[in-house]
Amino acid sequence: MRKQFVIAASLSLVGSLLLGIYLSPDWYVIFAVILGLTVLGFYDMNQTKHSVKRIYPVFGRLRYVMEELRPKIYQYFIESDTDGRPINRIDRSTIYQRSKKENDTLPFGTQMDVYSEGYEWMCHSMAPKDFKTLDHNPRIHIGNKDCKQPYSASIYNVSAMSYGSLSSNAIEALNGGAKLGGFAHNTGEGGLSPYHLKHGGDIIWQIGTGYFGCRTPDGNFDEQLFKEKANLPQVRMIEIKISQGAKPGHGGILPAAKNTPEIAKIRHVEPHTVVASPPYHKAFSTPSELIEFIKKLRELTNGKPIGFKLCIGHKSEFIGICKAMIKYDTYPDFISVDGAEGGTGAAPQEFSNYVGAPLLDGLDFVHNILTGMGIRQHIKIMAAGKITSGFHIIRAMALGADACYSARAMMMALGCIQALLCNTNKCPVGVATQDPKLTIGLVVDDKKTRVANFHKNTIESVVELLGASGLDNIHNITRSHIYRRISFQSMLTYEEIFPSYQPGSFLNEIPERYKLDFIYASAEHWGIPENISWGRA
Repeated sequence: MRKQFVIAASLSLVGSLLLGIYLSPDWYVIFAVILGLTVLGFYDMNQTKHSVKRIYPVFGRLRYVMEELRPKIYQYFIESDTDGRPINRIDRSTIYQRSKKENDTLPFGTQMDVYSEGYEWMCHSMAPKDFKTLDHNPRIHIGNKDCKQPYSASIYNVSAMSYGSLSSNAIEALNGGAKLGGFAHNTGEGGLSPYHLKHGGDIIWQIGTGYFGCRTPDGNFDEQLFKEKANLPQVRMIEIKISQGAKPGHGGILPAAKNTPEIAKIRHVEPHTVVASPPYHKAFSTPSELIEFIKKLRELTNGKPIGFKLCIGHKSEFIGICKAMIKYDTYPDFISVDGAEGGTGAAPQEFSNYVGAPLLDGLDFVHNILTGMGIRQHIKIMAAGKITSGFHIIRAMALGADACYSARAMMMALGCIQALLCNTNKCPVGVATQDPKLTIGLVVDDKKTRVANFHKNTIESVVELLGASGLDNIHNITRSHIYRRISFQSMLTYEEIFPSYQPGSFLNEIPERYKLDFIYASAEHWGIPENISWGRA
């Protein structure tokens, strides 16, 4: 669009000038108007704060005009986001405001229907803590008894988004923001690229089923390639991706249009082809083998934190992993729980809408099982799935999370406008595309600052909420601090909705709700035994 604008402006200027000279002086007025628009267009192309205007000079300004014309009340309604599920525009506006360091307060009280089913709130105290006296950079220690290089992580980090799915400029801005803000940047399953390393931000290298960046020509795990990259000082943790919330049980998808020669070289695949990750790992095929794989990766990295990411499906399978942990006395340093509502990339509609447990249910389950089996102390829990605000972080921690990931909020901080073109290579703001005519709109130096701003201001909101509750430590948040409206006349705490358990209590008696899952759980196989009828005739 930039090239077309220059050509059109040049021809229009020359044409109107010649018409003014040879036909009528009235054309000089048209020439002056075109000259003004041309100057405006060149200004748009060279400014660094608005991607749309950089890519679509002059015409891109119509977006902001339309935003002003639309009814303001629309900003507070529910609309669809990239995966077809609801997102609140208040949260979206807050992301933009916090990333730009603008005023994120709202007039006239809450804009939400507090009497509608599903409305949530947290308890405040009549003896709140002074915000200024609290820790404004809360962090967690990740690394258990077998870890030699533990990591001090922020409670809010960049979730998995691959180079390939996102542009090189977007990856640079995310990592630059992580460096500025002191938080971690998950690579996604697409491998470790130069753009992840350029700005020096802490990296969580995700190893997916395609083993991109550490794979053999036939698609198996390559120990030597892994060892070379995993021991880079910037790589702080390793995350094995078993499944993701957007499409659990389905491999990742990179369209051929996005698979450039550079990306193919990073991933060790053929360029200009559709890259579809297998739905399962070849390096392990049972819970016990997963634990052995974790042990192997820890050895190859000289003791860096190793974890895995999953969206909860069959509960017995996760319990089987826990049984294998206990059997070998080997534990991951962290587990990332992804919710079915998560996901920023392309996914089959049925998988996005109907497969996998939502975050709150999955998080409650994982925390309960680890606690009840007496192994929670070895493992930190990371939570992902539409965590876009300070309240969302507090809520996840109430259910057992130690820290959180965010993908879509970080994308919005980059300038994502949810144009819903992520899978077409035509992202109009240069975030989710490999087209250089579009990626030029995303200026790394500006957007990395916005990412850092968003992170900092969101953490500040967590600390303020913590103080308002009368707490001085994030670890003191409980399920009793969060309420949810069940109906007009009924409100329950999260403790009532998601009952918690005492450490090690499952070793004495397994709760009724989990008994069948424990019976069918095995450290030696996935899935449900074929001879199990589940009560059917």
